[in-house]
Amino acid sequence: MAKREKSTFERLTSGRLNRKQRRELQRRLYSDDPGLEVVHRNAAGIDVGNASHYVAVPPGRDPEPVREFGSWTADLEKMADWLQSCGIETVAMQSTGVYWMALYDVLEKRGLGVFLVNARHTKNLPGRKSDVQESQWLMKLHTYGLLRDSFRLPEEIRAVRTVWRLHDQHVKEAGRCVQHMQKALTKMNVQLANVISDVSGATGQAIIGAILGGERDPYALAALRDRRIQASEEEIARSLEGNWQPDVLFELQQAVEAYGFFQKQMAACDQQLEKYLAALPTRTMAQKAEGEAGAMAEDAPVWKKKTGKGKGNAPQFDLRAELERICGVDLTTIDGIDVMTAQTILAELGTDMSGWKTEAHFVSWMGLTPNREITGGKVIRQPPRRVNNWAGRALRMAASTLIRSESYLGAKYRSLRARLGAPKAVKAMARHLACLVYRMLTHGQAWVDRGTQAFERKNAERQLAMLQRKATALGWKLVAA
Repeated sequence: MAKREKSTFERLTSGRLNRKQRRELQRRLYSDDPGLEVVHRNAAGIDVGNASHYVAVPPGRDPEPVREFGSWTADLEKMADWLQSCGIETVAMQSTGVYWMALYDVLEKRGLGVFLVNARHTKNLPGRKSDVQESQWLMKLHTYGLLRDSFRLPEEIRAVRTVWRLHDQHVKEAGRCVQHMQKALTKMNVQLANVISDVSGATGQAIIGAILGGERDPYALAALRDRRIQASEEEIARSLEGNWQPDVLFELQQAVEAYGFFQKQMAACDQQLEKYLAALPTRTMAQKAEGEAGAMAEDAPVWKKKTGKGKGNAPQFDLRAELERICGVDLTTIDGIDVMTAQTILAELGTDMSGWKTEAHFVSWMGLTPNREITGGKVIRQPPRRVNNWAGRALRMAASTLIRSESYLGAKYRSLRARLGAPKAVKAMARHLACLVYRMLTHGQAWVDRGTQAFERKNAERQLAMLQRKATALGWKLVAA
């Protein structure tokens, strides 16, 4: 006779702890030996600060197991000497601001294994928090293998990321200068921004330069328009009849000079970025055979994306060719991903995807997966995940540009938008783009877009299969009209 399986009530009540047992379990968890398996026996914890760092080593390694060291280089070297004299092999510390960077470099050069952990994963310390307790808590968690190391780029890619982030900062500052120009013109009732799309373009800068040069005749200013401007010369002239205030003209002059300065800074970043990219090795990917590429190698008409070097704030050298050489694949063939987005992906992730076991780990790290809180086997809520990931943010922006695309990805995004709404559709589509990027950089698969019709045909097949399942369950049979 088969043994009867216990009910949930019997299973839970039979193993329920009384008050004394719960108190004993809590004591064990916060004792020196909680009964867990030791993973890193020679581990230390560091509470990183601005002026000083607190370092904790296991008891018995030194008469003073917790010490404070300064943040200057000599004291960092002294800290490394002390850790090695205590037999420490691995260290855990939080990624606090930028204060950890110099310490990380010193410890890494000394041959110590450094675990850079997310501060959100170490906030369960009970009671009053202090720097000494924090360093000891980090050491304990790291000893029993309860901390995960953060992703860190190779050294040669870090330089690319630094310059690219600086370039992005200059782009944003230049945008603020353009807004400042528009504000100054509006204060003088010069409605130039209402007749041309961009005052930072050739026509806008020519007219603003003439205004600062002393020209006040609206028709003479309107004659500077580019032939591609849709507004007529008469319309532009009417918008340039303003009240020329000396103080606001000085403000406009300052905004124009600041805009020119940031343009020069961007050009300098482009030159430095070109040098760093040229120093990166060429990557050769073994292309998959046609039969192994799955849905990406179907026999169907191919939708071709228009690719270019990029306009606007994109670097002025052939960035697309450099990215294809470094990555081994052309990421810009994916609709929505231009050279700026592909460069952001390279600068933030590099080309080695071995840090993530699967594409599911990859998209979760980028913050592009749902955040479900489950209790009792049920999803009680799905609060948004607050992940500050530059690559994930770039893919979200790339996904939002697919709204009018005639590609397979564009049709997929519109379908998601109709079912889920815009915010969730952007996140879901960004996740799909991230999966494509992961597959291309891992397997060398080339993305082949089959166009809107391929998605609509596939979607119709899925709907038909769903209707057939429902009809079968109800005892009915579908018949074609």
